[in-house]
Amino acid sequence: MNVPRNLAGKDFTQNKYAYFDWIRENEPVYKAKMFVMDIVCLSRYQDCADMLRDDRFVRNRSVATGGGGRLPFPVPKTVALLADSMITTDNPEHRRLRLLVNKAFTPRSLKSMESQLELMTHQLLDEAEKNSSAGVIDLMSAYSLPIPVQVISQLMGVSDEDMPEFRKGVRVLTEGMSGFGIMRTLLWDMPGLVKFCRGMIERKRQHPGDDVLSQLIEAEEEGDKLSEDELVAMMFLLVFAGYETTVHLINNAVLTLLQHPDQLQKLKTDPSLCNTAVEEELRFKGPVHGTKPNWAREDVEWGGVKIKRGTPVMPLLGAANRDPRQFNDPESFDIARDPNKHLAFGYGIHLCLGAWLARLETRVALNTLLARYPDLELAVDASELRLQTVPFWHRYESLPIRLN
Repeated sequence: MNVPRNLAGKDFTQNKYAYFDWIRENEPVYKAKMFVMDIVCLSRYQDCADMLRDDRFVRNRSVATGGGGRLPFPVPKTVALLADSMITTDNPEHRRLRLLVNKAFTPRSLKSMESQLELMTHQLLDEAEKNSSAGVIDLMSAYSLPIPVQVISQLMGVSDEDMPEFRKGVRVLTEGMSGFGIMRTLLWDMPGLVKFCRGMIERKRQHPGDDVLSQLIEAEEEGDKLSEDELVAMMFLLVFAGYETTVHLINNAVLTLLQHPDQLQKLKTDPSLCNTAVEEELRFKGPVHGTKPNWAREDVEWGGVKIKRGTPVMPLLGAANRDPRQFNDPESFDIARDPNKHLAFGYGIHLCLGAWLARLETRVALNTLLARYPDLELAVDASELRLQTVPFWHRYESLPIRLN
């Protein structure tokens, strides 16, 4: 098989699972490119898990290279805030930030989330049904996308006055960070978004509420608090962690179930399987197929391949999650699979901050959708669905559904 070395191309995106299989079995330590950057990819489950907890690899590039920035190219100061978030720090700094964030996610701020989600999903489907064309909706724009937008705005305590600007900021962070629009985003949109975040933080300092952002501002660990720059970076990270993954997880889950009618029928017959169904979707066709770069802080030999200090290493989570060394019959979609120790949310200290929220939102979204429309179906042939060309993601441009 002629597997492309550039993992950012359309060919790799469209055929990733076939390429994953070949790489995992024939070249498990794979030298590739991400656009123009040379990278090394790991594809077997145990290799990915081991690397993600190996202290020879770090998230902070400057530690690995002995200087320079956290990114391999210069960026404006406002954009650097994204690179300076918890997701690109290492212990002990990562531990410090994680402890402070954990203090913000209190039972008080989360206890009513599920009931709010149930109400929200019904309201969204009421609106979608009313505005549908002959019962057909785009599930992503009408349902999968608004759910995490509303959840994150509630968690952050976004006021009605700030909602238009917040929604604009979500679009900037999730739609403008790839393709031809990235330069406009970096140079034009980001400074305004950072200014909005600073203003929102100041308003929360003056008038704190029962929300995660207020808790983040107040969170303290042994006399230490988050700085304003750290709060801005955390706001960005929460949008990514709590929003981006969920939109496409809901979409992918609905599509996968429709493409496996026996499993869909099993779930409709026994809704208690929804938890394991979500876990199986994360393993089988989760939206995220790689982590942020992990930089080798010294020369490393892995699987007979020499990895030089300063080289970015990426775990191919989508390949690892179908590794037959870890999973029985990995190409089968089985909503009752147990155990299911997938790597869809990463592993080790950088396990995804928003994992619990993505699981909850997807479970409620599926339960509500299937309870209301047990005979829903794709409104187009599956061959007409288009994947977005975004490296290390599996996400569709839209998902037309008929609400029967």
